[in-house]
Amino acid sequence: MIKTEKVLHLKSSRGRKVRVVREHYLREHVPCYSSLCQAQCANEGKVLSGEVTHYVMPDAGVARDFMEILEFREIQGIVFTQTACQAVQHSRGRRQYNRLRSLLKDPRHHCILFANEFQEYSYCPREKGEPQDKWQTRCVYHAAVWYHDHLAGLKPVVMITEDQNAVAEYSSLNCGVYVLCTQEYLQTFWPELQAALELYCSIAQSLQEKGSEGTEREYTEHLPAEVLEAGIKSGRYIQGTLNVNKHRAQHEAFVRFEGSSNKSSELNSDVLVCGGKNRNRAVHGDMVAVELLPKGEWRGRTTALTEGQGEEKGDETQSQPMATGRVVGILQRNWRDYVVTFPPKEETQSQSRNSQRILGTPWDQRIPKIRISTQQADKLQDHRVIVRLDSWDSTSLYPNGHSVRVLGRAGELETEVQTILIENCIHVPPFSEAQLGEMPVSSPESPWSVDPAEVITRRDLRQTHLVFSVDPRGCEDVDDTLSIRSLPPGPRGERLELGVHIADVTHFVKEGSLTDLEARARATTYYLADRRYDMLPAVLSADLCSLLGGVDRYAMSVMWDLDAQTLAVNTVWYGRTLIQSSYQLYYELAQALLNGEEAEVPELGTIRDAKLAQLTQALETLTHVARQLRAQRDKGGALELEGVEVRAQLDEDRNITALVPRQPLEVHETVAECMIYANHWVARKIQESFPQQALLRHHPPPRQEFFNQLQDSARARGFTIDTRSNKALADSLDRAVDPRDPLVNRLLRVMATMAMSNALYFSTGACPVDQYYHYGLALDRYTHFTSPIRRYADMIVHRLLTAAIAMEKGAGPAKALASNKELEEVAQQINNKNRAAQHAQKVSTELFQCLYFRDKDPETDERCVADAVIYTIRANGMLVFIPQYGLKGAVYLKNREGQVVSERQDGGCDWQTGSLQRYLDHITTTTAVGTSTFNLFQHITVRISVQPSRCHSDTIRLEVVSNRPHQAPETQVQTSQPQGARGRSQLVQEVVRQAEEASQQAEEKRGRASKLSTEEREFRQSKCPNLYSLLEEVRELALLDLAACGAGGGGLGAAAQACATSA
Repeated sequence: MIKTEKVLHLKSSRGRKVRVVREHYLREHVPCYSSLCQAQCANEGKVLSGEVTHYVMPDAGVARDFMEILEFREIQGIVFTQTACQAVQHSRGRRQYNRLRSLLKDPRHHCILFANEFQEYSYCPREKGEPQDKWQTRCVYHAAVWYHDHLAGLKPVVMITEDQNAVAEYSSLNCGVYVLCTQEYLQTFWPELQAALELYCSIAQSLQEKGSEGTEREYTEHLPAEVLEAGIKSGRYIQGTLNVNKHRAQHEAFVRFEGSSNKSSELNSDVLVCGGKNRNRAVHGDMVAVELLPKGEWRGRTTALTEGQGEEKGDETQSQPMATGRVVGILQRNWRDYVVTFPPKEETQSQSRNSQRILGTPWDQRIPKIRISTQQADKLQDHRVIVRLDSWDSTSLYPNGHSVRVLGRAGELETEVQTILIENCIHVPPFSEAQLGEMPVSSPESPWSVDPAEVITRRDLRQTHLVFSVDPRGCEDVDDTLSIRSLPPGPRGERLELGVHIADVTHFVKEGSLTDLEARARATTYYLADRRYDMLPAVLSADLCSLLGGVDRYAMSVMWDLDAQTLAVNTVWYGRTLIQSSYQLYYELAQALLNGEEAEVPELGTIRDAKLAQLTQALETLTHVARQLRAQRDKGGALELEGVEVRAQLDEDRNITALVPRQPLEVHETVAECMIYANHWVARKIQESFPQQALLRHHPPPRQEFFNQLQDSARARGFTIDTRSNKALADSLDRAVDPRDPLVNRLLRVMATMAMSNALYFSTGACPVDQYYHYGLALDRYTHFTSPIRRYADMIVHRLLTAAIAMEKGAGPAKALASNKELEEVAQQINNKNRAAQHAQKVSTELFQCLYFRDKDPETDERCVADAVIYTIRANGMLVFIPQYGLKGAVYLKNREGQVVSERQDGGCDWQTGSLQRYLDHITTTTAVGTSTFNLFQHITVRISVQPSRCHSDTIRLEVVSNRPHQAPETQVQTSQPQGARGRSQLVQEVVRQAEEASQQAEEKRGRASKLSTEEREFRQSKCPNLYSLLEEVRELALLDLAACGAGGGGLGAAAQACATSA
């Protein structure tokens, strides 16, 4: 080991240059992490394959500016030098550096880190007066030469750089070490990777034109980091995340304070930030520091409904003044990929066309326009493009960015679906060959069978227990099965054994495997209105892990020995089992059996009567047990909240023909209650075994001010809602029933759902015990154990339960458990992904609703006129819910010309000159004709149309037609299907048909008829609707994500549009 000194020239947080001298030690033996190593290096962990054609070594400039290109998984054999990594750390900040570290750790990416500056023969001391970038390039080149020689010339090494002088100087010095510019490298070695080349051109052009803005300052400079830190500690500044109001994106944003020590008693709510200047270049989602304005400048929230991006003026549209501030600094940029629509030709020409810099409009209305450098302005008119932000200087009105990838023409179904995924940070690439290579073999020629070794170690229930599943009709990914049987009487009387048996996914997916890493990154299966994206490959989710009827399967089981009368638990057993499900029931069939109706059970053989009686008895006993379990939770304050669930309607060929709201059946609650019971007991087990590192799920009590709308609305109807506890709230909601209109109670429960916070995963070591409580389910401990096929959290819990069982037997876990810190990081990542999945599903549903109504004439088509219920009163209108279609939206009573809605004698409505007056429970319009009143929970008739948007998503537009309930045509009333089912059936059926026709026409134009669709080729799933495409059965309580509901348009839609998280 040789000791030397290393001189660093760094920048302090104040921006001053600092000279730092550090001791530096050189070693002869430093791991090379190549499988071709001839020197027997101590290569542990990820190792480069010798099957690639070459190794590539980016210099510091390429690693700093073009990391996005190096993230392409197709580019393999990348050797990042220590020099390049440190350049990223010092010049790009912690976030970019962490991104590089994650890339190096991820086994799915073929890249390694070579510590060239600790290797005795590759280290290059910096010469006196040598520019830093020249020294860094020289270091990387010497590392490339050493690496090539260390491997005995078995593999050529290509160094890529943006320094043309370096290319000229080093390209011909050593045989086997090539020096190329990045563009030439991509064109030579990866000509088929056109996306990478296009991305390179976009980034290069953006870098070239960076700084070309004027010098006139448009915004105030942000304060230095140490000033912000001191100000937050002292309470002068408030730290929080910027949340832009999507309905008034240009004018209104809020910062929810967190992590500050501000003692101001006025700060019991968010801080309002008005206008773009006060926002000071902060983007939605950024962590910011805010300074409060003087109280004389405080403003209130806008309470008026807003069309487009305009804002109603006038004091009458504002609430009481609230804390108002301005952004003085950015603590953490949380920029992501944004979908931007390129402007049409006439707009592009006015945007400095010679310099090829245009202003793209983001799909997300909360994001400002982005200035993009491109040479494809003509080609990409009216296209949606993925864009990444690069910078936002104080001299620029708009942030600068570069294009990454073209999604397609705006308005096309596939483009809009991909937009939804990108905007929610959902990345679902096809499962790689390496991941699929980890899967067990299961084919008609070589069917999978039970391992004899597993039969010895597992408890075999195949002959002793009647196991069955109850799922949606046609379900293939069966996570859970149930069993119940009588046991011999004990000292205390009759006994029952209840069993919940869950797919043993972790037997097939080993921790740390490529499949496990991909499942962890996805965190959940994503369900959209017309498709789904699986968390696990289909061979597991639809076959080997699915507890299908009549086949042997591995399971993780929880079995309780219960007192038959009181359901007191005598003993509980946890363990791995071997099961065979005898019956694969669907909900309607199980309910028919419970009701004593004639039903066809396919699995029944010749001795039909005896088997049917046995199955029916098991269902009846299970229902009795579930009722008692639910009653026990009700005593503790369990809430029954309102969510929207749907089921798929299949034809004889198992294709979905419609999507209809699921009719509530008692068997739904029976199955859900058993799953909740299993989740609760598993939570107890893993928390007791691992007090500091168990993954649980808690539901914090909501803030009391969030109940204001619920309480005011209930009061207007004569009800009192007590929100002091979950028990008081549940009892109040049970009493708030209007016998004349059942929708009143449903809407009140939706408002209660709106007030709820999100249920979240957490590590037990990161949270005090008194915060483990699940408010909605009224349980002291809860987790997710019952759906490991579609939730990664359940896989973690399965591994924790396995370790707890092993520890109970005196054996240690097969692999060290994650620490509290590591588990908390995973929990936060899963929470974020669940929130994204929930929001994507909601927006996807809204997309299909718009597609359904888009081609219909609202003036003549009877389907565009529907009954609506008023659930919120605003300053210039009201928010309504349409039960027939599950829609919510704003109905304006005052237009932009100042006219108000006036009611005719026949109940119809016209626009007249007049005034508007809002009250707590109603709103009135006064014109020369007279006064019209619209009351809370009143039924009115509305006309539905679509408001198109070129840059954003289309929206549903509602217009009041009559102040009276809608009278459906006689033919509509006589139909056997419920109204909501019929409306939703028409919606999905017609949209799917139109999409299929458009797809067929496009296929014919291309002159080729591929046997597999794009989704089948890339994602191994069907493009045509099937059960997975349109179905997510929510098994537990629906709890709304308040943050996903937006601030200005009301909150009911989140519940009405399936914007709910499972408990």
